[in-house]
Amino acid sequence: MDDTMTNMISGEGENIAFVRKIDPKDRNVEFWMGDVERQMIASVRHVMEYGIEDYLEKDRNLWVTIHPGQVVLNASQVHWTTDVEKAFDEGGCAGVKEYHEFLEK
Repeated sequence: MDDTMTNMISGEGENIAFVRKIDPKDRNVEFWMGDVERQMIASVRHVMEYGIEDYLEKDRNLWVTIHPGQVVLNASQVHWTTDVEKAFDEGGCAGVKEYHEFLEK
């Protein structure tokens, strides 16, 4: 039987693959559980970075459907903040208003 751990699955059913597999065979629980924790952190960081980059590559409606919910929330906020700063820098209050109108559409 293969007990290799390759993914984590949320209560909502969202699946995130580990960056590296974890094989607990012949290892004490305190060691492989530490590996699980490190892989959870590394894997979430990986999908967050990918989601932030992928936002610029795909249509938003498609992008929302292929990434985990927390990635969608956080990556959207990263890009929204960047866009608001750009609108403010380039057009002041009028630029922010124009960006707001764009978002409403």
